[in-house]
Amino acid sequence: MFESIAPQKDRLIGDLRQVINDAEELLQVTADQTGDSVADIRRRIQDRLQSAQAELNQLQQAALARVKAAGDATDAFVHQNPWASIGVGAALGLVLGLVIARRH
Repeated sequence: MFESIAPQKDRLIGDLRQVINDAEELLQVTADQTGDSVADIRRRIQDRLQSAQAELNQLQQAALARVKAAGDATDAFVHQNPWASIGVGAALGLVLGLVIARRH
């Protein structure tokens, strides 16, 4: 389940980073334009960009913490239950072998 979500999450993060980069480039290109409305829009975009960058960084840190916690829990389980872990691995290998054998 998580394997199917990971590429979508990575693509979303990449897209958000690209939007942030494009908005920053737009702000640089329009830096010489004057007027109260332009300055107000530029300020709002900068505020939203900073907020989006901070939120994206928090999401990445939270995802990294969850992955690390899952890895630590798996490691602890394997160390506490080595024979059960071997049994689960063997059962998964058997099922995978049967699935592959049926396809051929």
